[in-house]
Amino acid sequence: MMDIDFNGYKLRCELRGHDDDVRGICVCTDEHIATSSRDRTIRVWSLDSDNKRRYSPSKILLGHTSFVGPLAWISPNEEYPEGRLVSGSMDTSVLVWNLINGEIVQALKGHKMQVTGVTLDNEDIVSSSVDQTLKRWRNGQIVESWEAHQSPIQAVLRLPSGELVSGSSDTTLKLWKGTTSLRTFQGHADTVRGLAVMPDLGFLSASHDGSIRLWALSGEVLLEMVGHTSIVYSVDAHASGLIVSGSEDRHAKIWKDGVCVQSLEHPGCVWDAKFLENGDIVTACSDGVARVWTVRDGMIADQMEIDAFDSQLSQYKSSRKKVGGMKLDELPGLDSLTLPGTSDGQTKVVREGDNGVAYAWNMKDQRWDKIGEVVDGPDGVADRPIHDGVQYDFVFDVDIGDGEPIRKLPYNRSDNPYDAADKWLLKENLPLAYRQQIVEFILQNSGQKDFNLNPSFRDPFTGANAYVPGQSSHTAATSAKPLYKHIPKRGVLVFDVAQYDGILKKMTEFNNTLRSDPVHTDKSLTEVEVSRVGEIVKILKDTSHYHATNFADMDIALLLKVLQAWPPAMMFPATDLVRMLVLHPHGASLLIKHVENNNDLLLDLIKKITEDSALLANLLTTVRVLVNLFKNPSFHYWLQRHHSQILDAFSNCYSSPNKNLQLAYSTLLLNYSVLLIEKKDQEGQAQVFSAAFQIAEEEAADVDSKFRSLVAIGSLMLEGLVKKIAIDFEVESIAKSAKASKEAKIVEVGADIDLVIRQP
Repeated sequence: MMDIDFNGYKLRCELRGHDDDVRGICVCTDEHIATSSRDRTIRVWSLDSDNKRRYSPSKILLGHTSFVGPLAWISPNEEYPEGRLVSGSMDTSVLVWNLINGEIVQALKGHKMQVTGVTLDNEDIVSSSVDQTLKRWRNGQIVESWEAHQSPIQAVLRLPSGELVSGSSDTTLKLWKGTTSLRTFQGHADTVRGLAVMPDLGFLSASHDGSIRLWALSGEVLLEMVGHTSIVYSVDAHASGLIVSGSEDRHAKIWKDGVCVQSLEHPGCVWDAKFLENGDIVTACSDGVARVWTVRDGMIADQMEIDAFDSQLSQYKSSRKKVGGMKLDELPGLDSLTLPGTSDGQTKVVREGDNGVAYAWNMKDQRWDKIGEVVDGPDGVADRPIHDGVQYDFVFDVDIGDGEPIRKLPYNRSDNPYDAADKWLLKENLPLAYRQQIVEFILQNSGQKDFNLNPSFRDPFTGANAYVPGQSSHTAATSAKPLYKHIPKRGVLVFDVAQYDGILKKMTEFNNTLRSDPVHTDKSLTEVEVSRVGEIVKILKDTSHYHATNFADMDIALLLKVLQAWPPAMMFPATDLVRMLVLHPHGASLLIKHVENNNDLLLDLIKKITEDSALLANLLTTVRVLVNLFKNPSFHYWLQRHHSQILDAFSNCYSSPNKNLQLAYSTLLLNYSVLLIEKKDQEGQAQVFSAAFQIAEEEAADVDSKFRSLVAIGSLMLEGLVKKIAIDFEVESIAKSAKASKEAKIVEVGADIDLVIRQP
C-alpha cells in the first residue's frame, strides 16, 4: 500500500476555462487531466512545462450537444498508442476522442436518455443511462444491452475481478457477470450516485442519502462513512487507503479508516473528486472551476493564489449567508426602524453591517428595543423565514394569476389559519371569496392537514363553524393543493391553420414535374386523382360541416400513394394535407384503419422522411402530423405503443435553428406528456421528460418552445411517475433559470416547477 505523508490538503492550482459547472474529472495520467462541463465541452489540461505546479489548457473537445458528465480513459495500447478519452452526455451519446487532434473517433448512439456512467472492460466500453439500461460497446457497435434496474441507473464500474457494479435511483447496487445479475446490494436509503474501486477490499458507493459505503463482494457493508450534510455525488479511493467524496454541501471530504480527517470547502457544489496517482486530488465545482489539491509542501499554491481563493470563498458565503431563512443582503436596513410596529413585542430583524440584529417593538414607549444579534442555532430557530423584517414559521409564495406578481403570505403554526387568511386578504385587497382556498393552501403547505379548528371559533364573515344541531362541534379543514399557474396540462394542442392554396399549388407543380420526367411518370397523379385532391381540400376547408362530411377510402389511399411513391423532396405538401385531414373525424377514422391493417405504415413514412434531415419542410410537416394525431383517441394506442421510435426519430429537433420546428417538437412532447400521464406509462414519461429537459436547458430555444417543454416537465413531475428521476436530473437548475427569465410565462412555469420540487 502506497503511503501519503498526510498533513492536510492545500490548494495547488485552479483549472479555469469552463463557462458552467464542471461535472466530471478524468485523470488520464498525472500529467494530463480531462474535465467535463455543463457548458457542453470537455477540456484537457496538461502539466505546465515551465511550472510543474500548474496545469495549462491544451485541448477543447467540442461535439456533445448537451451537458457532459462521465469520463473514462482508455490507456495506450496497440490500437490506440496515444490512448483515448470516452465521454457520456445528457444528449444520450457516448463519444470516443483522439486527444492528439481533438477529433471524435467514434460516436456511440443507442441510449434513449442521459448517459450517466462510462467504464472500460478490457477492449469494451460499458455505459449506464437513465433509460435503465447498461450497454456494452465493441468497435463502435452495441454487442450487449440489458435492463439492469427498474429505475434510472446513475453509475457503472468495472471491478478488478472483471465483474460490473451498477448503482441506481432504486437505492440498490447490482453485481454483474456479463448480463447475469450475481447479487443485489441493499442498504442505502436513496439514489446511489457514485462508485469507485477500493483496492484489495471491494468497492465504494456514494448516495443521495448523504453516506458513503464500503462493500465486500459478498454483499457485506464493511464501513459506512457519514459526515456530509447533503447529497454525495462522487467517491474515489487511493492506493494509500485514503478516500475522497464530493457533495452538494460544497465540501470534498477526505476519509481515513472511516473517519473524516479533512473537509475542503468550495464556493459551490462539488460534483466530482478524483485522486491523481501521486495522491493529489482534483475536484469539480459548480462555480465552473476544477481545482487540484496537494499534501506536498513544494507544490502548494503561492500565498496570493490562496488568498484569492479564500476571498472568493468568503464572498460566496457572504452572498449565501442567511439570517432567519433570508439572505443577509435581503434584510431591511436600519431605516426600517423608523416605521412603528403593529403590536407590543413584535420582532423585526434588520441588517447591521454583516449581521442580522433583532429588535422588539415597545408599544408603551413607541420605540424599537434592541434584542441582540441573530445567530444560527442548532434547532433551526434562526432558520425561520422573515417577511417585512418579522420572523415567521412560513412565508409562502402565492400566485393569484392574471399576470399579477407573486404575493408573500406569512404564517406561524400557532396562528388560526382563518385569521391568517382574513388578514392577508384584507392587506392584499383581495376578495374574501378566496378565503377557504387560502386556508386550505396554508394547511397543506404547513403540514397541518389534520388541523382542527377550535370549537369556540366562529367565522364572522360566513358563520362557518357556528353550532348547528346534530353536527359535530369540531370541523376539520380539508387539505388543499398548491396553487399552480400552468400545470398540469389538460388536453392537447394542435396545428389547425393551413395554407390550402399553397398546398394545392405545390402539389400540382410537383406532379407536373414527375409527369414530364420519363423515370417518374408512373408516380404522377392522373387528372382524376388531381381533381380528387381538390375535393379533399374543399372538404377540409369547410370546418363548420366536419360533422356531416365524409371522405372516400380512395382519398386516404391517394394521399398515402403520394407519400410512399413521391421523392422525399416532394412529399411535404401531401404531408401537410394529411396534417389537416387527421383533424377531420371521418378522415382520422379512415386513416387509423389503414394503420391497423399495416402497423408499420406511418413508421415507414417517418423513417423515409427522417433519412434526410436536411429536408426541413418534411420534418416540420411530419412532426405537426404527429401532434395532430393526439386529437383523435383512436390514435392514442398507436402513439403510446410507438413513442420510443417516434421520439428517437425526431430527437435532434430540439437544437434546430428553425423556430417552427422547435415549436412543433416541443408541442409533440407536451402532447405526449398528457397522454402518457393518463396511461401511467412510466418508461414513456421518462423519455419525454428527458427530451423536454434538453429543450428547457437549451439557451437558444424559442420562448414558446421552452415554455411548452417546461409545462411538460412540470406536468410529468406533478401528476406523472418521474419526480424522482427529475431530481436526479437536477431539475432545480431548470426551475431557477426559468424564474430568472425576462418572459413572464417562463417565470410562472418555473415557479410552478419549483413548487412541485418542494412538495413532499
